[in-house]
Amino acid sequence: MLNQSFPVGFLLLGFSEHPGLERILFVVVLTSYLLTLVGNTLIILLSVLDPRLHSPMYFFLSNLSFLDLCFTTSCVPQMLVNLWGPKKTISFLGCFIQLFIFLSLGTTECILLTVMAFDRYVAVCQPLHYATIIHPRLCLQLAAVAWIIGLVESVIQTPATLHLPFCPHHHVDDFVCEVPALIRLSCGDTTYNEIQMAVASVFILVVPLSLILVSYGAITRAVLRINSARGRRKAFGTCSSHLIVVTLFYSSVIAVYLQPKNPYAQKRGKFFGLFYAVGTPSLNPLIYTLRNKEVKRAFRRLLGKEVEP
Repeated sequence: MLNQSFPVGFLLLGFSEHPGLERILFVVVLTSYLLTLVGNTLIILLSVLDPRLHSPMYFFLSNLSFLDLCFTTSCVPQMLVNLWGPKKTISFLGCFIQLFIFLSLGTTECILLTVMAFDRYVAVCQPLHYATIIHPRLCLQLAAVAWIIGLVESVIQTPATLHLPFCPHHHVDDFVCEVPALIRLSCGDTTYNEIQMAVASVFILVVPLSLILVSYGAITRAVLRINSARGRRKAFGTCSSHLIVVTLFYSSVIAVYLQPKNPYAQKRGKFFGLFYAVGTPSLNPLIYTLRNKEVKRAFRRLLGKEVEP
C-alpha cells in the first residue's frame, strides 16, 4: 500500500527560502492554534452544558468546532516543528495519515457548511415548520452523512495520490501533505489523479457552494419581504456568521484546489493553504461568539455572571 520508493519520507519546504518569514509564521501559527483550541473547545462546552443552546443550529456548530479541533491538530504540531527548526521532514506514514485526515475533514466541512445553510434556510423561510422539519433525528442523520462522505472521499483519493511515482528529491513545496503539492512532486503521468481531483472538486466544492448560494438567495428574498427593519436585521443576524465562515473557508479552499498551473499561483496557494488549515479554524469561534448574543449570554451564565430570569 505504501510507496516503497520513499522509505524515509518527504521534505516539507514551506517557506524555507525565507527563514525570517518562517519565524514570524511560527508565532502566527502558534497563536492561531491556541485560539483554535480555546475557542472551539468553549463552543463545544457551551453547546453541551447550556440547555438553551440545545438546538439544531448549535448542534451543527459544535460539530464544526470538533471538526476544526481535529483538523488543526492533525497538521499544526508538525508545522510548528518545521517552521521553528531546520528539520522539515515527515515520514511516509505520517504524510499518509496527515493527507487522509486533511481530505476527510476538509470534505466533511464542505458538506457540514451546506447542511448549516439548509438549517438557516428552514429557520428563515419556514419558521413555523422549523421544529417539525429540523428534528433531532434528522440533525444526527445530516451530520452522519457529512462525516461519512468525508471518510469515503479520503479513502478513495489518499491511496491514489500516494501511489504516484514521486521524484527522487522528495521535496513537497508546501507546509503539509496536500493533494496538489503531491501531484506536483510526481515524475510520472498524473492525468488520472488530476481528473480525480477535478471531479472531486466539482462534487465537494462547486456543488455544495452552489447549494449554499441558492439557500442564501431564497433567504435574501424571504428577508426582504419582512416589513419591519428590526425583523430584517434579526433574520440577517441569524445567518451572517455562517455566511462569513462560508466565505472565508471556500475562498481559501478554492484558491488551493482550483489554482492555475504557474509558479505565482502555487506560491499564493501556499498562503491560502496556510490560512485554510490554521486561520479559518481559529476565526470561526470568534465570528460566532462576537456576532451571536445567545453564545455570549451562555458564556456569561457559565461564568455565573448572568442571573437566570
